[in-house]
Amino acid sequence: MRFQVLDIVFNPPHPVTGETVAPADRLNRVVDTAVLAEELGLDSFAVGERHAGEVLSSSPTVILGAIAARTSRILLSTGVTVLSLLDPVRVAEDYATIDQLSRGRFEMVIGKGNEAAQYPVLGLDIAKQYEYLQENYELLRQLISGEEVTWSGTHHVPLDRITTLPRPFAGPFRIWHGSATSAFAVDLAARWGAPIVSANAFQPREAYKVLIDRYREQYAEHGHDPAKAYVGSGSGGLFLADTTEQAVEQYRPIYEGAVARADARGYDPKAVGKVTAFRTVEEAVERGPALVGSPERVVEKILDYHQSYGHDLQSVSVNHLLDVEQQHDVLRRFAEEVVPQVRAEVKTDLWTEADTGRATGFTAV
Repeated sequence: MRFQVLDIVFNPPHPVTGETVAPADRLNRVVDTAVLAEELGLDSFAVGERHAGEVLSSSPTVILGAIAARTSRILLSTGVTVLSLLDPVRVAEDYATIDQLSRGRFEMVIGKGNEAAQYPVLGLDIAKQYEYLQENYELLRQLISGEEVTWSGTHHVPLDRITTLPRPFAGPFRIWHGSATSAFAVDLAARWGAPIVSANAFQPREAYKVLIDRYREQYAEHGHDPAKAYVGSGSGGLFLADTTEQAVEQYRPIYEGAVARADARGYDPKAVGKVTAFRTVEEAVERGPALVGSPERVVEKILDYHQSYGHDLQSVSVNHLLDVEQQHDVLRRFAEEVVPQVRAEVKTDLWTEADTGRATGFTAV
C-alpha cells in the first residue's frame, strides 16, 4: 500500500480554547509538514482547495510550488482540484508549471468540491456543477495531452489551435477523480480509465464501498484492465497514542469540540463536508473511518477497511488543531509504527515501474 498526507488547510479557531493560528504560520506549517513527510519516507503529499469557509487553500498551486522547492522525492498532489469552478486552460498552465518545478513529481485529483458556497462566490450555477466538471475534465485532458487544441463546448469559450505552456514535464500528468457520495465521479473516472480517491471521511464505510464497487465494475465494462483500477481512500482523521483508550481521550476535546462548533453554526449533522454523522469520538472510531488509537489498532483498522475497499493508497490527515510538536509526533509514529506493517501486508504496483501511468519523476521504493 502507498501512503499520502493530505492537508486541506482548514484554519478555524480552536473549538475549546478559541485560539487562532496566523495565516502565515498555518501556511508555512503545511510546507514544513510536507518536508517531514518526505523525510519519513511517505509516498505523497496533497494540498486541498477551497474558496469559501475557514480554509486557506484558495491557491494550492502556490503552496505546492513552495513544497516543490523544498523537496526532491515525494510525489505532489491535489486533494481535490475543484475543477468544476476553474478554467481548464489556467489549470493546465498552473499545474504543468508545478510538474516542471518538481521535475515530474505531480499527479492531480479533481472533483466538484463539497462546499456549496464556492459557486455563487465565483459566479457559477451550482445546479450545473456536474456539467462543468465533465466538460472541464475533457478539455483539460486534451490540453495536457496535445498541442494546438481546438475545442467547442457548452460552458468554455471555443479554442482554436491553442497550446498551453509550459507543457507537462514528460507527457500528461495523471488525473485521479475524487469520490464522496455521488456516482457521477466514479462513472466519469471509469469511462476514461482513470483512478479514484474515495473521501472515506464522514460516512459509514458502506456508503463508500458501494461507489468503489460500482467504479470497478464499470471500469472493466469500459474495456480497461481491471488491474489498473487504482483506488485511494481517505480517513476521518489520524491520531496515535500508546493505547487506544489514551488516543480517544486525548482526541476527544478537538473532535467533539469541532462537532459542537459546527452544530452551533447551524450545519446539518449529516451534511458531507461540514460535520460527520458520528457525534462522539467513540462513534467515529468504532463505526466510522477515523484512525484514532494505538499503532496496532490503526494497523488493524486500515487492513480491515482494505478488505472492503481493496485500496492501493491510504491518505491521512493530521488534525491542524493539535500543536505542531504533537502533529509531527503523530506523523512520525504513523510512518514508523503503522506504515511498515501495512506495506508488508498489502502489495500494489501503484507508482512502481509496472505502473506506466505514474508521474515520471517518482517511483515508489
